[in-house]
Amino acid sequence: MVAAIQGRTRAAQTPVCTIDDVKALSERNQEPAWLRESRLAAWELYEGMPMPGRNDEAWRRTDYRGIRWNEAGRVISAPGGLHQVPAESLEPLIGDEQGGTIVFVDGKLVQFDLHPSLAAQGVIVADLLTAAKEHEDLVRPRLMTQAVLPHEGKFAALHAALWTHGVFVYVPRNLAVELPIHVVMFNSQPGQTMGHVLVTLDENAQATVLVDYASDSADQQSLFVGATELLVGDYANLKYVCLQDWNRDTYEFSTLRGRIGRDARLDWVVGNMGGEFVKQFIEIELDGQGAFGRVSGMFFADGVQMYDQDTQQVHNAPLTSSDLLFKGAAKDEARTVWQGMIKSLPKMQKIDGFQACRNLVLSDDARMDAIPGLEIEADDVRCTHAATFGTLEEQPVFYMMSRGIPREEAELAVSEGFFEELLERIPFPRVQDRLREALETKILGRRRS
Repeated sequence: MVAAIQGRTRAAQTPVCTIDDVKALSERNQEPAWLRESRLAAWELYEGMPMPGRNDEAWRRTDYRGIRWNEAGRVISAPGGLHQVPAESLEPLIGDEQGGTIVFVDGKLVQFDLHPSLAAQGVIVADLLTAAKEHEDLVRPRLMTQAVLPHEGKFAALHAALWTHGVFVYVPRNLAVELPIHVVMFNSQPGQTMGHVLVTLDENAQATVLVDYASDSADQQSLFVGATELLVGDYANLKYVCLQDWNRDTYEFSTLRGRIGRDARLDWVVGNMGGEFVKQFIEIELDGQGAFGRVSGMFFADGVQMYDQDTQQVHNAPLTSSDLLFKGAAKDEARTVWQGMIKSLPKMQKIDGFQACRNLVLSDDARMDAIPGLEIEADDVRCTHAATFGTLEEQPVFYMMSRGIPREEAELAVSEGFFEELLERIPFPRVQDRLREALETKILGRRRS
């Protein structure tokens, strides 16, 4: 008994990283001096911050005490290879071609392709470490300086100090990239990875990007600390899809933010299916007059999964519009939290903001919380919000059963119909089908390990 108590006492209560890990990572990557200094400055911020807890508003409904930091924070010493990535994650998104493909396994780059026509036009799709060395003029002013900032939180600072891998996408001015860009971050082993996405569209540029996060099943815990930065220049148009299907032993802490310029558009789809615990801060900043941002989120928690998603729509300019719709379901003993906020700064008149979270509760022991909010400091605005909760409707189920459809198939059809509006916002039919299969697995109770 004494030994057991001592073992619990020795268990880490915070990530098991040190400044020596930061220095070793930078040296191993042979990083330029500016990046090393940036990491060390972020580590100093990290050390000065307490771990977030129930006394912090953004975390008071969040319990991540189940994570075993000594186990989840273990650095993966022997990364896997491309052959371990599921075939469906590598197939072309549209037709037989893609604009660019970049694949990481356990934080290591294992595949890179860029369509010759895009490279000839100045489009950059590269792993972030290479981009930091070869395109310092583009990366340095943007990497965690405009969107996600290290001082914003404990995990943002940790990521800035120790990100392990990432992708940099750059589309020059006045260029429309028709072929999609596909990024895969796959973990074949348990342990710690920290992936970064930095997408920059110059003025009047256009692109479509899909990022897949997934992992093999494991019998040990894993940790993913992520950051996503979407910089959409004036008059630019970005379609961005990020889908997560971690195994049931992964804990994720991520900060995702898009900044949208004058008369620019960001159409963003977020999907969460996997993981044991997921905490995400998702934010759009409408910086230029006429900017438009749409965020579509779908999530389905079962077993004892915990999803906590905190969204913000910040109107920093007048005549801007934002539209946010999240739809989620929970069954078994799962728990979900969505907390949203629309913010308008003083004098930011004639803005139009909408947010809604629709929740489908599929078992008595599941719990779903949805908390919309407004913080308006202007007097000529139109901002609305809504949150709804419901169970599976018996009327359409009975209707289909009366026509010979078995109950299980009827319930599946009704549940899938609940998400169809969001599935149709994903511009890749093959990806839509993949998500429908994931939903079917959840609804029918065939849980992934």
